[in-house]
Amino acid sequence: MSPDYVLLYVDNPAASGEFYADLLNMQPVETSPTFVLFVLPSGLKLGLWSRHTAEPTVQAFAGGSELAFAVPDRSVVNDMYTDWSARGLAIAQRPVAMDFGFTFVALDRDGHRLRVLALEN
Repeated sequence: MSPDYVLLYVDNPAASGEFYADLLNMQPVETSPTFVLFVLPSGLKLGLWSRHTAEPTVQAFAGGSELAFAVPDRSVVNDMYTDWSARGLAIAQRPVAMDFGFTFVALDRDGHRLRVLALEN
């Protein structure tokens, strides 16, 4: 068994759905007032659930985990940083070399961390 579904608790699923549709360049497969679902090309499902209606009640705040996007190399990291910065995403960490690779971190509209990284040996 392997996880294939990520849920992010959001303030406004419709607005977050629009944000991710633009960011991912794809449309959700399901939309309701309290939930939006994307199925990514990898098969991973990304659900955006209203933190106001999720059960059991949501206890955690955004920023305690990350949605990571692995890319082939540093140039793609830099290109995505430029693109996401131009789109107005808040940047929590500018591109930097770390022990696992070259990376930056942006935040979605609810403060969820979005890490882009090029793994390096």
